Amino acid sequence: MDFDIAPPNGVGPLRIGMTRHAANTALDSLRDPSAISESDRLGQRVFRPSGLMISIHCMRDTLEAVELGRPSLQADRVLFQGVDVFVLPAREVVRRVGELTSIEEDPDEDASFVAPDLLLSFWRPFAADDEPEEEQGHYFSSVLLARPGYYDTPAQAAERLQQSS
Repeated sequence: MDFDIAPPNGVGPLRIGMTRHAANTALDSLRDPSAISESDRLGQRVFRPSGLMISIHCMRDTLEAVELGRPSLQADRVLFQGVDVFVLPAREVVRRVGELTSIEEDPDEDASFVAPDLLLSFWRPFAADDEPEEEQGHYFSSVLLARPGYYDTPAQAAERLQQSS
C-alpha cells in the first residue's frame, strides 16, 4: 500500500485537526486484522505486516501529528511528492525534498532534517551517508507530519498567537 504524505493535511485517512475519536477510527482502519502486532497500541500506533509503524499524536482531543516508521518489507511505501522517503538514501531524500521546499538540518540532531514550511521532520539515529550497509544511518527511520506550530518554542507560539489575533 502507498502512503502519500500530504502536508499540512495528513496521510491516508489520518487528517491533521481531526478529533481524537476520528483519528482512532482512521488509525484502526490501517491495521491488518489478520496480522495484528503485539506492539500495536489502540489509539496510539499500529504496525502493519510490512513493519511500517503508524503512530498518532493527539492533544486537546485533536490530531496534531502523524509519525511513520520505516518498514522492513517493501509491501508498504511512504511517499512525499513521489519521493520514497524510506527506500532512497537519506542524502537523496534531502536533495529531492530540497528541490520542492526548504529543508534544514535539525540544530539539535545532525542526522535529522526539518522542512519547516511543510511541517515535515525526517529522523535517523545517526548519519552514515556513505555506508549503505549501515541501514539505520544511511536511510531515514521515521518521518513526522505535524500541524502548524507543532515545533514552536513557547516564545514562537506566543508570537503566532499574537499575529493571528
